[in-house]
Amino acid sequence: WDAAYERELQTFQDIGDTGEIWFGEESMVRIIRWLEKHKVPLDSSVLDIGTGNGVLLVELAKSGYVNLTGIDYSPSAIQLSEKVREKEGMSNIKLKVEDFLAPSAELSGFDICIDKGTFDAISLDPSDAAGKRKLYVGSLGRVLKPEGFFLITSCNWTKEELLNEFREGFEILEELPTPKFCFGGRIGNSVTALVFQRK
Repeated sequence: WDAAYERELQTFQDIGDTGEIWFGEESMVRIIRWLEKHKVPLDSSVLDIGTGNGVLLVELAKSGYVNLTGIDYSPSAIQLSEKVREKEGMSNIKLKVEDFLAPSAELSGFDICIDKGTFDAISLDPSDAAGKRKLYVGSLGRVLKPEGFFLITSCNWTKEELLNEFREGFEILEELPTPKFCFGGRIGNSVTALVFQRK
């Protein structure tokens, strides 16, 4: 990931391109629409887990959210998101290098946690993916307030699989609509987007 974000950082410095937006623009719109529809207060504390280039946080800030934090375990990703934040003039976005599987003590008490592809990336880890998924769920339970919301977008897991992964400590509130495709006469989704609430 460091190498990927170092390339994106160089590209941003050369031509101002912020790089990959995981799951595209519509994934950010979907998240912001849900927050607005449910009248989530603009001062709610929001954590973007695996923020990458930080573009989701910039979009949330543009929508009026003021208590935003992005973490990534890749220092290059945080450098890139700092540059993007600077370019957009969003000085109120907090950014930190953090490993979500071993979060620091100050990473706690969030009203909302958002994940676009980080759980997917952790799930693909060749060394003890199941153990890392368990650590992730444990970390989520520590950083998210009781009754807090967790919005996850995944391209690796179905709704049923995610319900199983997050069954301890979280309950499903809603499945968000995602693009459908048809193949061999069957209809499916290439992406799953769910909203959980911490019990």
